[in-house]
Amino acid sequence: MIIDAYNTTQDVRGRSDYLTGVRRGETPPPYAPFDVSRLIDRMDAAGVDKAMVCSLAQRIENDFLIDLVAQQPDRLFGFGQVMPQADDAIEEVQRLAAAGLPGLKLHPSMHGYMVSDHGLLDPIFQACADAGMIVLVNALDDAFCSPFAIEEVAKYFPEVPTIIAHMGAVWNVPDAITVAERNPNIYLDTSATLLSDVKRAYGRLGPDKILMGTEWPGSDFDLERFKIKKAIPDAADRAKVEGLNMAKLLELEVSV
Repeated sequence: MIIDAYNTTQDVRGRSDYLTGVRRGETPPPYAPFDVSRLIDRMDAAGVDKAMVCSLAQRIENDFLIDLVAQQPDRLFGFGQVMPQADDAIEEVQRLAAAGLPGLKLHPSMHGYMVSDHGLLDPIFQACADAGMIVLVNALDDAFCSPFAIEEVAKYFPEVPTIIAHMGAVWNVPDAITVAERNPNIYLDTSATLLSDVKRAYGRLGPDKILMGTEWPGSDFDLERFKIKKAIPDAADRAKVEGLNMAKLLELEVSV
């Protein structure tokens, strides 16, 4: 089974250049509601069986995400999102779990907090531990979410699988590999990474701590699968990265 660990969906695109793609001075066109068939078609073209979807973070759309997954329960699974600073953050984590979402995405750089802040993050991780949820931290090159900062909280919650999205690309990849190497509950997702990053992670960690992620629609599933194939030539190891590792985290029964 091919399971992709990281993709974004957004129902309301708003005015952001990043989301609308219009040139300076242009008025964003009116967008129709998100069409899930666009995503499913690209999954089918690449042979992807299931894919994680989450909000991009410019706007948290948990209700949209819950409804989207409900439309395609055999193909999609959702990671909801909260701002840990919000008064209702714990209640929202619990609501997401009750709705059947298996994971929570955190975006420290977008939402303005340090991921090593125990006062903010310990209650969130505890709520995820209580609910049996996975935590994914959007981690790129900035001070809010360095791999060592992620480790500072995640190491106290070994029962919570914690995914460093994008392997901390670009400059933080070596630290992300180190953190995954010494923490059994920390995993790395390949989305937005270089081929050399995946090769380096595979060389250090083997196949068991790496999860294939595409970050559709920013990239495409067939491109990510090609990158993984180039980086991990062994078919059995590649099967773990392309789905079996994520299936284990999701507690799915998959025949090998």
